[in-house]
Amino acid sequence: MKFTLSWLKDHLETDAPLNEICDRLTAIGLEVEDVDDKAAYKPFVIAKVLSAEKHPSADRLKVLMVDAGDGKPVQVVCGAPNARAGMIGAFAKPGTYVPGIDVTLAVGNIRGVESHGMMCSEKELDMSDNHDGIIDLAEDAPVGTPFASYAGLDDPVIEINLTPNRPDCTSIHGIARDLAASGLGTLKPQAKPDFKTEGQTSVDLKIILDDERLCPGFGLRLVRGVRNGPSPLWMQQRLKAIGLRPINALVDITNFMTFDHGRPMHVFDAAKVKGDLTVRRALEGETVLALDTREYKLNPSNVVISDENGVESIGGIMGGEHSGCDENTVDVLIESALWDPINIAKTGRSLGIITDARYRFERGVDPEYMVPGLDRTTQLVLKLCGGVAAEAKVVGYKGHQPKIVDFPYAEVKRLTGLEVSTEESRHILTRLGFAVEGSGERVSVTVPSWRPDVDGKADLVEEVMRIHGVDQIKPEPIEKLSSVNAKILTTLQIRTRTAKRALASRGMLEAVTWSFIPEDQAKLFGGGARALKLANPIASDMSDMRPSLLPGLLSAAQRNADKGFGDVAIFEVSGTYESDRPEGQRRVAGGIRRGTATINGTGRLWSNTAKGGGKPVDVFDAKADALAVLEACGLPMGNVQIEKGAPEWYHPGRSGTIKMGPKVVLGYFGEFHPKTLGALDVSGALCGFEIFLDAMPEPKKKATRTKPPLELSPFQVVKRDFAFVVSSDVEAGAIVKAASTADRKLITGVNVFDVFEGATLGEGRKSIAVEVLIQPVERTLTDEDFDTLTAKIVANVEKTTGGTLRA
Repeated sequence: MKFTLSWLKDHLETDAPLNEICDRLTAIGLEVEDVDDKAAYKPFVIAKVLSAEKHPSADRLKVLMVDAGDGKPVQVVCGAPNARAGMIGAFAKPGTYVPGIDVTLAVGNIRGVESHGMMCSEKELDMSDNHDGIIDLAEDAPVGTPFASYAGLDDPVIEINLTPNRPDCTSIHGIARDLAASGLGTLKPQAKPDFKTEGQTSVDLKIILDDERLCPGFGLRLVRGVRNGPSPLWMQQRLKAIGLRPINALVDITNFMTFDHGRPMHVFDAAKVKGDLTVRRALEGETVLALDTREYKLNPSNVVISDENGVESIGGIMGGEHSGCDENTVDVLIESALWDPINIAKTGRSLGIITDARYRFERGVDPEYMVPGLDRTTQLVLKLCGGVAAEAKVVGYKGHQPKIVDFPYAEVKRLTGLEVSTEESRHILTRLGFAVEGSGERVSVTVPSWRPDVDGKADLVEEVMRIHGVDQIKPEPIEKLSSVNAKILTTLQIRTRTAKRALASRGMLEAVTWSFIPEDQAKLFGGGARALKLANPIASDMSDMRPSLLPGLLSAAQRNADKGFGDVAIFEVSGTYESDRPEGQRRVAGGIRRGTATINGTGRLWSNTAKGGGKPVDVFDAKADALAVLEACGLPMGNVQIEKGAPEWYHPGRSGTIKMGPKVVLGYFGEFHPKTLGALDVSGALCGFEIFLDAMPEPKKKATRTKPPLELSPFQVVKRDFAFVVSSDVEAGAIVKAASTADRKLITGVNVFDVFEGATLGEGRKSIAVEVLIQPVERTLTDEDFDTLTAKIVANVEKTTGGTLRA
């Protein structure tokens, strides 16, 4: 939001200097982003041409002697056709930067004649596009004084970074109101428009909408007999100062109203409007040629203003080229309407149109200023363009229902720590336009129509705080407690951090991927539900909330591979989405490995190479990563079960499911299905996993957090090997589990070290060899003890798997 200092002072009576105004704006929440103090214009002075002689070597050049008021005339070569002796203009001496031509002057030599400066045109000073001659001032212009002050070019421009919740400050009047409330001056009262009307507005107006919120009100007035020429210089200078190009008086008036009072207006050339105006939804495929000379294709979600010719304006965003005003306009229709902020935002975004009107309507304009804004615009049109105004027509507006907030003054202290008296709080709210009723410690506050962002008592506290002064809040240290008796982080937060550390320690790099993915990828990984589609996606290929971390990680790995980094190990611990309910969001630790990115290193290493290439990652790498997460999170690994099979995006024969008990699924791991990789346009050796951190059962609370004493057995660990012949469909994990449970006190580990299949075993049979670790605790075991334990192991395996001890 830009405005000039003089424009602000049209609404604010203050003697405060520029720097104090800027500091106060930032202090009350209207952060000043930039200030142009017009220092670039200071070197230009008013000078008089004493003589103008023809250049000896150029017919179109003149040699001027110029007096800049210091009594030391200088020689200047000038090519302007209107240069003459006795004229007064704007002079720039050598070393001056000329903004209109982006040049810093130096002493020049033009066709053999030295030139010590320049007499400037309006274009060279960025005043207009006029470059037909140098500036010709009145005879009484004070020679030797700054030209910027004389021409009004020294008016500083202030730009504030406006937050979306402050639609009232999209107007200079609103900014002045905030400054006045902070004690920096007095808000000037706005005189009520006063003009005569004759006759009725002949054009009828209809609002035909299935939802009255789309256009809560529409005001229209006909003004006959206008003369549409250039707007006054003061208005042009203000518009140009804030970056707007003056067009003509009628258009400039609407732009002026947009910034002056935050009231976007529109004017139709009445002669180009056929029949009555109708506010309606656009038809599917309907088009309009807008004022930016671009044609837009509309749909029923867009609200338009139309006549018998078709669409004349995109409501609240941009008018149409057909009914625009030009120098031939005689009769105009002035529009002042209200529009639904959400619909305006969606329409503007879908059409790719950014205008000052859209900026204000999508934030919310003052509904009570719709008719006064129409009257003030009419008054400006009558003043600058002449004409006769008809009676206004107002359709659909039912008045504003103000919000009333029950406000205890004690909330200011509770929420901010500021000691603000009830009198000061009341005074601040009143100066901001709030109506405060009641007495005592609790009052009723009526929110003004221009503050749609204020809903509750916390918003009122914010108003008091920012005007009283955020800098008045003194920093205080948090109260120091002697001890912390309970853990600060939740179990899920602890597991999230632990999982990240565990995976990072295994050589994986953390990635952060988008939470939304294309629809086809979502369906590929079990998602794509309608409830998880974004209503307003940031891009067309980011339409669905992700059901899994894997699509983003796989795509990231492929992007790295495309750039020559094929060996990638990355992980992410974040949320996935199974439904649009809170319980449908899960906390997942997922990761993938590509190429030769195993835990032992990447690339071609002598210790793990095969035929000159590094060992590619496989299902066992993914399994090891998944189990490492579970172990790091403190899950009792003895209760973890691994079953074959996983969701369809994994390879059916090279994947597994991790469970705790028959029902609790902790995660999946494995290599990926070729069809999945093909659908994602991903290639290479790839494996991955996902562990559901929120599926892990809460750890049992212990009576004390003190670790138990370390107990080391003085007896030697004994290893015994067993080979069991089982059916080919029996999993090795079943044998490991059966052997482990034979004697939980003595057996501390079981490892598979060999699998053999051959004709000697018979068809459909295989041999699985395991190593059993036996740790004596109380005494050295005898041969009889080992025989008894061996019998238990064999019997347990035979009972569980049907396997027999291999001879």
